[in-house]
Amino acid sequence: MKKLFIVLLLISTPVFAQYALKNGAMQLNAGIGFSSWGLPVYAGLDFGVHKDISVGAEVSYRSYGEDWGNSKFNHTIIGISGNANYHFNNILQVDTKWDLYAGLNIGFYNWSSPGGYGGSGNSGLGIGAQVGGRYYFSNNLGLNLEFGGGNSFSGGKFGISYIF
Repeated sequence: MKKLFIVLLLISTPVFAQYALKNGAMQLNAGIGFSSWGLPVYAGLDFGVHKDISVGAEVSYRSYGEDWGNSKFNHTIIGISGNANYHFNNILQVDTKWDLYAGLNIGFYNWSSPGGYGGSGNSGLGIGAQVGGRYYFSNNLGLNLEFGGGNSFSGGKFGISYIF
């Protein structure tokens, strides 16, 4: 009977794999983005609200130059956004070193351009979607890669994640 229990425990262990950001935990994310309008940098916090769901907030900054006519203009974009993600680890029985997710975001961006350029303004609220993954080297530290559209990181972003 004891041997049967040990065999069942070993077989069932992968089924109980959980998303690395457990309910009530907090995660810091930071890194760089890639897009056609400069190189954005970002920092954000995610909160585990369910074993498969997280919500978060993020700030971003980017600066880029543009040649228009015979002039060069420097622009900056500052953004703030919120996100919600569904994590597929439990449903797909993914190893706990990985975190695979997809979700939606909503954000607001402010463009600042020099005088004489008609590009300054605010984005209003914008909705986007993202799909991404993380690989954890330890219980707390990992790398993240995310692709998305409809937001400041329409190309994607790459960075680190740290769980508190």
